[in-house]
Amino acid sequence: MTTQTRYRHRAAYFAFDRFPSSKGSAVHIGHMADELFARRGGGLLGVLGGGDLPRYQREDGREIVRFDARIPNLLDRAEAFSAWVAELIAPHLDALEICHVRDPWGALPVVTVPGRRHRVVLEVNGLPSIEMSHTWPWAAPATLAKIAEVERFCLRRSDAVVVPSRVIAGAVARHGVPDDRIHLVPNGAVIPEAPSRPAGAPERYIVYVGALQPWQGVDVLLRAFARLADLTDLRLVVCSSMPERRARRLCGLAERLGVAERVRWRFVLPHHEVAAWLAHAEVSVAPLTGCARNLDQGCAPLKVLESMAAGTPVVASDLPAVRELMSDGEHGRLVAADRPAELARAIRVLLEYPEQARAMGGRARAHVAENLTWSHSRARLAEVYRTIAP
Repeated sequence: MTTQTRYRHRAAYFAFDRFPSSKGSAVHIGHMADELFARRGGGLLGVLGGGDLPRYQREDGREIVRFDARIPNLLDRAEAFSAWVAELIAPHLDALEICHVRDPWGALPVVTVPGRRHRVVLEVNGLPSIEMSHTWPWAAPATLAKIAEVERFCLRRSDAVVVPSRVIAGAVARHGVPDDRIHLVPNGAVIPEAPSRPAGAPERYIVYVGALQPWQGVDVLLRAFARLADLTDLRLVVCSSMPERRARRLCGLAERLGVAERVRWRFVLPHHEVAAWLAHAEVSVAPLTGCARNLDQGCAPLKVLESMAAGTPVVASDLPAVRELMSDGEHGRLVAADRPAELARAIRVLLEYPEQARAMGGRARAHVAENLTWSHSRARLAEVYRTIAP
């Protein structure tokens, strides 16, 4: 099913992710690929497709090719994606200088090219051997061990490994990657202009933005929200990057907790609409759970950064990766993970002291503007490229 490319490229970026999409990963892919391609006169972007996305597209120096084979089993689909990347990259090997990959499925075919001349940057936002134990709980331990072996192989054969947080850097180092090949490139955010209030927005609401997997802690947030029942004018808005069918379990929980009528669900919104929901919220909540996926592997929650950029105070789980982005009492509040009562209490305090909450939001916005914009991230990534392929 490989679509033939029409140009020869010096740079390529591969990701086992749908692009574009409403997920934060798509925002990240766009910025990272643009930085790479700006330095090599354009480039090849190989990503997942599906839906109404075309298999082939040419725009702004990107030649985009999408893998859209319908393969239900995740591992079978990942294996097919690897074969697709190998076939897609073959015509470019004589010109290719840098290949940036976002996962082991894309990395394996580019690090194993015989006599390869191109440099490989492996970006690690998560380790499938850890992620899949949460998203695919029936995966056999032997299967996860084989995936970990592939991860180690790709990490050790890459010229540079890019990570968005120090916690993930530690997980990569435990795979045997030397410190001098691990580069911290934090996620970024755009400081938005003051957006108009979203149509139909409640007068007073708190907001959650992101996906709905168990490690995101949306169930903890719903239980915390049930403890705020006396605030009858308060609503919870959930801006989910996943489609409505993926929210059935959580909708059922909201019904059982008696808060369903006070929760507003918004599914797969365009990114600019999410920014508006963030900007007009009283508080943004990032209730990440204290599971291995968030603690041992680490994460880099874009929802926290974008909330701060919008000037909205954040109540988030007190995890090491979150502390890399925000300070308790300075930009919002950090609370123990998986504790609905503590989460509800922190939200209530910010709602009861709106002036202090606004001040936190202002400091958060200034912190992002000074340290954590996409311009800062792209400058760090550009230095990685200069280091390995001047």
